[in-house]
Amino acid sequence: MAAAARWSHVWVGAETGALKGVNLQKKEATNYGTDWTVPRGAAGVCALCWGEPAQSELLVGCRDRSVKLFSTEKGKFRESRVCPGGDGPFCGLAAYGSTIITCVESGLIKVWPENETEKAQLELEAGAGLCRMRQDPTRPHRLGTGGKENALKVWDLQRPQEPVFRAKNVRNDWLDLRVPIWDRDLQFFPDSEKIVTCTAHRQVRLYDPRSPRRRPVLETTFGDAPLTALALVPGETSVVVGSAQGDMAVIDLRQGRVLKCLKGAAGCVRGLQCHPGLPLVASCGLDRFLRVHHLGDKRLRHKVYLKSRLTCLLLSTQQDWEAKEEPPPPAEVKEEEGDALWDTMETIPTPAKRAKKRKISGL
Repeated sequence: MAAAARWSHVWVGAETGALKGVNLQKKEATNYGTDWTVPRGAAGVCALCWGEPAQSELLVGCRDRSVKLFSTEKGKFRESRVCPGGDGPFCGLAAYGSTIITCVESGLIKVWPENETEKAQLELEAGAGLCRMRQDPTRPHRLGTGGKENALKVWDLQRPQEPVFRAKNVRNDWLDLRVPIWDRDLQFFPDSEKIVTCTAHRQVRLYDPRSPRRRPVLETTFGDAPLTALALVPGETSVVVGSAQGDMAVIDLRQGRVLKCLKGAAGCVRGLQCHPGLPLVASCGLDRFLRVHHLGDKRLRHKVYLKSRLTCLLLSTQQDWEAKEEPPPPAEVKEEEGDALWDTMETIPTPAKRAKKRKISGL
């Protein structure tokens, strides 16, 4: 189990409560932590994040409001703690130094200390109806939130009294009717102030807090179904979006147009993430498949059936994705070489012993 965990390229959470480590080269998945005594609705995994930069620890947020610490080196869960407060399951999970940040659908954000016996160090009220909380990768003390009738907000844990940015709704439509708000996912641009969101009303919006306008500086639409997941393409001004019908596309944020479509998904896309060093994007969802597409030629590189409805994913980027097999330990190599040497030796039969003749007296 430990070797399988170390060689997992993608970690996927399922509605059954299982954490699945997937080796893409072998197209094999290993389940960790499935507890069939817990009701399915309470056991489901709803959030994943790395516990530290070396990616040796994984934080798993479940619907029963527990956060579990999984060791990718040992291949097992080490700790578990319950994070009460607010209503609804987790819609965001992050690590900030030695603390854990949780966010639930009712809008309560809490910062938990490393010691399980201590209470939360900080609490924020981000408003009801939250769908997603994300952490700024380059400034981990910043958080972004958004949801149904709860527009994008950016929070600074060092100044938690008020959000440092509060988005404003777009202008009324051509019928002079208010445009509804429903942000489903968001991402921070690295080394930039810009934030991109996708909505359940098919919009992709780009915000720039440095602009005097609090409205989006760019808006475009995609598809016919609600957008449910969003991922940034590293090194480019484009994003990958996924919808509730399984449609996925790469959208250019400079011109607001669709660059290419990624085909294959047949159900709602729940998780999306691009590899930071390779032109690959991984996706998972309700059709129970993990897929990895190439962003250059749009081809499907990997497809693994994982048996359960999938909710989220996380890529392991500390290892070589091109490596085929794990090299065996030196002791095993010597043992195999010794076995091979004995197998090549010629077998010499042992001569049978002659029976001694016994003298019988009187003859």
